[in-house]
Amino acid sequence: MSFRDLTVYKKAFELAMEIFHTTKKFPKEELYSLTNQIRKSSRSVCSSIGEGYRKRKYQAHFVSKMTGSDMENSETQVC
Repeated sequence: MSFRDLTVYKKAFELAMEIFHTTKKFPKEELYSLTNQIRKSSRSVCSSIGEGYRKRKYQAHFVSKMTGSDMENSETQVC
């Protein structure tokens, strides 16, 4: 099994792709603020899940990465 098989990863990746396509329609003046920030935070959710899954044998590292993923998800929601 891979982190890519996790339901949470699949949903996060799907959302990141949806955000990417939606932000293509954002005004050009938002390119370097809102657009880049929301894209970055949504991709970071997926990255943190993948990194945490690889280190799942080390509980502290796993918890740290999952907490980071949750924080990035909150940032995405705020944006």
